[in-house]
Amino acid sequence: MTFYPTDRLALFIDGANLYSASKGLGFDIDYRKLLEEFRQRGVLIRAYYYTALVEDQEYSPIRPLVDWLDYNGFRLVTKSAREFTDSQGRKRWRGDMDVEIAVDMLEMAEHADHLVLFSGDGDFRVLVEAAQRKGARVTVVSTMKSQPPMASDDLRRTADSFIDLADLSDLIGRPSRLPRFLHENRTGSDRGDDQEIDV
Repeated sequence: MTFYPTDRLALFIDGANLYSASKGLGFDIDYRKLLEEFRQRGVLIRAYYYTALVEDQEYSPIRPLVDWLDYNGFRLVTKSAREFTDSQGRKRWRGDMDVEIAVDMLEMAEHADHLVLFSGDGDFRVLVEAAQRKGARVTVVSTMKSQPPMASDDLRRTADSFIDLADLSDLIGRPSRLPRFLHENRTGSDRGDDQEIDV
């Protein structure tokens, strides 16, 4: 799919889905580079980032990333994650952002020419069709090159175009950070100020 310089672009980033896809490909997303890349592809009018947050935690590993995004050109959409116990009795958290993404995409379909959805979730197929009926073109960014693939075939076929995240890795990525136990043995000056936080 061609991006035209006059296209009004809107980005919709499913934070958990993009995090999983990039980890599956072995790199971290540099969100500053991501914004710069899509500003070069058209007139970027909005960049949404969606994530669920665990409230009442003394330290949330995603909080520094969310704060950075909020001050650096992203529109943050968050909600509280819900606690549940999995089949092995472990405490887990769930926070589905599908409805929020759907509402925002349908609203922006009337104001943008080209919508870019960073998610491979097949549940978004109907949403993509609805946005297309409103006249917007839709590009899906996910990956087929991870194991297992992260992009639904139905979603890929429905979108006007598909960009494999692996093909963007040199443009919007940086090497995956060392495992946490290796960081503990390095001096603070070696660590840098990463924006991506492991969750």
